Parts: sequence; structure tokens; C-alpha cells
Amino acid sequence: MKLYLPERAIVSLAGGVDEKTFSKWSWLFIDQISFLENQVILWENRLQNDVGNDCLVSVDGTDFRIQQFQPFWKGWYSHKFNGPGLRWEVALCILTGHIVWISGPFPCGEWPDIKIFRQALKGMLSQGERVEADDGYAGECPRFVVAPRRFAEGAARVALTKRVWARHETVNKRFKQWGCLKQVFRHDPSKQSSMFRAVAVVTQLAIENGEPLFNVNYNNM
Repeated sequence: MKLYLPERAIVSLAGGVDEKTFSKWSWLFIDQISFLENQVILWENRLQNDVGNDCLVSVDGTDFRIQQFQPFWKGWYSHKFNGPGLRWEVALCILTGHIVWISGPFPCGEWPDIKIFRQALKGMLSQGERVEADDGYAGECPRFVVAPRRFAEGAARVALTKRVWARHETVNKRFKQWGCLKQVFRHDPSKQSSMFRAVAVVTQLAIENGEPLFNVNYNNM
């Protein structure tokens, strides 16, 4: 996952093992790591260190490149890199920086961020709870979304919002330190789900065990 080299190159580094055998066992391990999602990435963990804010998480979609399929379908298109991609919704607990929600994959062009939010995460919010989100979620402001950045008022609020999103972007960068998410995904798109979930699990475990994100002193009460 880290290097995401062609199988032929990987097996040579592994001492020349059989390519099909290596591929079989590699995907088995990836699947097993991805299955830990339900033990590691927990929605209820957004309540850790809760101080009574009505907004507990930051939410954003992050896109990953895939191969171009034929015939062309605009539903794959991501404006972020002008090509086909898959989108994942990621939520971080604002007070801890932990990954508490992932949802996907979705074809980038067919599923804008707000549509993904309405499909599942919106229904997971408690009564009166909102999320920090960017301008793409303005249609759910103010009931479910704390004012998007372009509507933020006051220097303190703007500075706080910038810090929340700088940390969220740090997690996206950590995802893309993995070759399987940084490079064009060359396997069947259905396999990207296991890859991303496994990377998210490892990333969250790293956050919990010695590689935390920087703190955000958030209070919107």
C-alpha cells in the first residue's frame, strides 16, 4: 500500500515469490486491516473531551485518482485534478483530532460533498448537533452546519476556522503519503474501498499512538 508498485516489482523486492501468491496474500492482509474499521474509527469517539459545543466534528470530502474507463462517464470526474476519481467523506473530532467517520467511495462527479453528507452522516447527528464544513455544505447551514468559511464573522472566528481546516488537511496529506492513494489507482475501483479503509485505520492508530495532530482549542458555545 505504501509504495503501490506493480506486482512484478514488489515480488522481486520480496525475493522473487510467485506473483499470484503474493497478490492473494497481500489483499488478504489489506482486507483484514480494513475490517478493523469498526473497532478503530468510532462515531461515538467524537464525544471525547466534550465541553458542550454543538459542533463536534469537521467534515470534508477528499478525492483520489482512478484510471479512465471507457466509455467516458462524467460521473467519475473530479474538478480537483481534472480527471476520474473516487471521493471519501472524512470526519475528525475537533477536540481530539481523531478520525471518527469515513464513508465511501463515491464517484466524484456524481456525488458532491453535500449529497454525501445528506446520504448518511446528517442522520447520525444528535438533536441540535452541527458540523464544521466548507462552503460546499452551505445548503445545510445553519441548522446542520456551522457557518461555512465565507460566512465566518470576526477575526477570532476566522482564525479558529482556519486552524480547524489546516488540521483536517493534515489528515488528507497523511492519507496521500500512501502510494495507493497518491498515485492513480490501477486496480478495479471496488478494491479501492479496502485500500482506503486500511489506510484510514493505520492513520488513526498512528494518531492514537505517538503521531497526534496539533491541538485546536475550539469553543463555539
